[in-house]
Amino acid sequence: MSILSQAASRRRFLTTAAAAPAALAAPAIATAAGQTKTWVVQTAWNGGVGLQVFQDWCATIVEKTGGELAFEAKKEGDIAPAFEVYEALRDGKMHAAHNFTIYATKMNPAGAFLSSYPMAMRAPHEFDVFYYGLGGIEMAREIYAPHGVFYVGPVHHGPNIIHAKKPLRYIDDFRGITMRTPGGMVKEFFEALGATTVQLPGSQIFGALQSGEIEAADFVGPSINYDYGFSQETQFISMGPAGYMSVYQPVDIMEISTGTEAWNELSPEMKGFVEQETHAFSDIHHAAIQAADQAAWAKFEADGTRVSRLTAEDVRVMTKVMVPIWFDYAQRSPEATKVFKAQLDYMTSGSLGYVEREVAEIFTGSL
Repeated sequence: MSILSQAASRRRFLTTAAAAPAALAAPAIATAAGQTKTWVVQTAWNGGVGLQVFQDWCATIVEKTGGELAFEAKKEGDIAPAFEVYEALRDGKMHAAHNFTIYATKMNPAGAFLSSYPMAMRAPHEFDVFYYGLGGIEMAREIYAPHGVFYVGPVHHGPNIIHAKKPLRYIDDFRGITMRTPGGMVKEFFEALGATTVQLPGSQIFGALQSGEIEAADFVGPSINYDYGFSQETQFISMGPAGYMSVYQPVDIMEISTGTEAWNELSPEMKGFVEQETHAFSDIHHAAIQAADQAAWAKFEADGTRVSRLTAEDVRVMTKVMVPIWFDYAQRSPEATKVFKAQLDYMTSGSLGYVEREVAEIFTGSL
């Protein structure tokens, strides 16, 4: 039995009557209760294990709901470009999206704090604590609502790593290099280290490396990056100290979000189901990609890719570089201030201690 099938067996099938057909035209499956409501759902993945896991998960929804709801899976760009997904949700061009949360920064600067950002929270469970224990879900929904989008929940991916045409062994090696970043705080972080940055979606990174537009690229983890062909154009991978794959995005947060109109068409029971399924999908998605990463390392080694690790001292210096950038972003909207304060309290607490209170207090008066 597959992981997805096991997940399905743990859930109670929902057999309530189907709601009215969705606004988007899509193939419907006739059921005893009526017609299936089919949601068009686009992922940020263009290929690799991420796309496969997403497609497999979407295929389970119709059975889990007793035919009331189905997800029609679309890959990156099928309906809208990666950076225009939220507008597509608002305008009803798609019903839902599996997107990188960092892209929400264009809706509100607070989006920068809803995803992993440099030198901040450093493990998946820490983001679960924020979202499900410290009010993060409610904060995200308040941020998305004015834009016609409903934030369902976070989806874990894994650490981001850096592929480069030359070794990046020390913090000073980033000075003068041209590299791809997703924008936002990650962009400003590497620029503060002396790099020149270019913002590109994942599907355009290989071409930019091939053409020489960029010398290095931060993107997701080993498995998906190998499938994207990065080892063909780069010879080096730069990571954090042992046990710390990425110093700048150790947890890459994705999400499931929907258009507000599409969400409001669901019954209360179905809304609860989609929320629970999103949490389950996060676990499945994260575990499947981490498992695939283990196989990918051997492929990189066979291709001659060399791995280097930054030092604990680099982490200390990089954290010092990032603190003022955090506070700068936290001042960019009232919502950003609210989210960051909740996370800063957590990061300076006895539970984590990533930032000394004395360091944080130097800038706290700016909020």
